[in-house]
Amino acid sequence: MDEFFDLPTLIVIAVAVFVLFRLRSVLGTRTGNERPPVERRKPASAEVSEETVVPLRPRGTGTPDLDDERRARKTEAEIEQFSRGNAELAAGFRAVVEADPTFTPKSFLDGAKQAYEMIVTAYAAGDRQTLKNLLEKDVFEGFQRAIAEREAAGQTVDFTFVGLPKVEISEAEYDRKNVLITVRFHAEVVSATRDKDGNLVEGNADQVQTIADEWTFARNPKSRDPNWKVVTTSQLD
Repeated sequence: MDEFFDLPTLIVIAVAVFVLFRLRSVLGTRTGNERPPVERRKPASAEVSEETVVPLRPRGTGTPDLDDERRARKTEAEIEQFSRGNAELAAGFRAVVEADPTFTPKSFLDGAKQAYEMIVTAYAAGDRQTLKNLLEKDVFEGFQRAIAEREAAGQTVDFTFVGLPKVEISEAEYDRKNVLITVRFHAEVVSATRDKDGNLVEGNADQVQTIADEWTFARNPKSRDPNWKVVTTSQLD
């Protein structure tokens, strides 16, 4: 018996008892009343769901769209700029914007400049198809007659568009059917009309000249067609 309970054996037994005691205190014991692992995770899952799930379509708060507000401020600033202190023109711009919210003076004027260059260049070249796409029927027929008369006389036009040193909107209105914008163009061109023998009839092939026109553009704001057409043209003195 003395040999069985020697000192090394007692030390090993003591260590084993200590380890078992520590494991019991850390892991605890099962009583049969513990919740299954799935039940323990349920509250945590519910909490995450409430705090982190973002709805795909937020509920309306009644707050105005910031993009719409910025667009409205930008348009109003352009109206003040392009009306040049003309209260009647500013009122016309606002009436046009109310009928056609996509309208802005700057974007319209940029398009009008391009249309003007295309039209005067097409007229000089006798390009009827381009003119037909950009001119209202009566205006197109007037341009077509002039081209036909020129061709019948055997005349040709050497034409170069130089630029538009001055362009301004002079009138804007909504007549309950169409929005109408009138623009004054001061253009620089080189134009020379020659007869069938090449003799100069009109203009100067070596000199830039200034021409001034006033054109009115129109479009129906209810139409799906976004294009404007020229409905009247006149030369300015």
